[in-house]
Amino acid sequence: MNLSEYDISNPYPATLIKTERITPEDSKVEVRHLVLELPEGDFHFVEGQSIGVLAPGPHEFGNKHHLRLYSIASPRKGEAGKPNTFSLCVRRCFYIDEISGEMYPGKASNYLCDAKPGDVVQITGPYGAHFSVPADSKSNLLMVGVGTGIAPFRAFVRHIYEERGGWEGRVRLFYGAKTGTELLYMNDKVKDFTLYYDEKTFKAFEAVSPRPAFDLPPDVDRLLLDNRQEVWSLIQDPNTYVYVAGLQDVAEKFEKAMITMAGSEEAWRKLRTELVAQGRYSELLY
Repeated sequence: MNLSEYDISNPYPATLIKTERITPEDSKVEVRHLVLELPEGDFHFVEGQSIGVLAPGPHEFGNKHHLRLYSIASPRKGEAGKPNTFSLCVRRCFYIDEISGEMYPGKASNYLCDAKPGDVVQITGPYGAHFSVPADSKSNLLMVGVGTGIAPFRAFVRHIYEERGGWEGRVRLFYGAKTGTELLYMNDKVKDFTLYYDEKTFKAFEAVSPRPAFDLPPDVDRLLLDNRQEVWSLIQDPNTYVYVAGLQDVAEKFEKAMITMAGSEEAWRKLRTELVAQGRYSELLY
């Protein structure tokens, strides 16, 4: 769905109540965890949904706002269980003009990263419903992501262990970043996922770039292959749901690893088609 097709006619005012850098200060990558609060009203969301942020203009072509979608990083009962609140995981982005070679700041990401507590942000949505936690607590979850693709998985894990409890299925997170300090919510600064390492059904696997100085992507495909016995047993289990989130590259790396495990591209395509048809395979790509 093209961004121009989203209905932004009824935005909500959300107040920023917390902004925290979750990558170290000496890292070239700035990612922030933002918590926003909505006024009392009829605003509900579930894990896996996104909200639209309207960065104020003026922008190109006379547009008053610039719309950007962000995955909600909180479970449905709100950030830290507080109603009418939700969190976002935002990377400050810059883009290179292919013609001039000049660097330009991303409109929405820089707007959010520069925002201060007390600022009001106009939001729309929530959008999307296909990227969701299954109802059966015996279901297995295979989650694969890179970068800020961790956001919906943070919401998933918090929901199943804190809000629902008693999750019986296997929960496996395979996550990659360029460096160890950029493993969001899993680095020395913010360790959200370590809260669940004692859960007998939860395991997290981490991958970093083999050559971060050359901007090579993290070896998520190698991480999956190094754990192929567990990954393939999950894929073969009819009670497993597969989620892939992040940049398009993560889907390509997941596909590469699955083709190797399946033995051929044809075999994987057939299995993937079955997973999609059964509602057990979802992607959330940026």
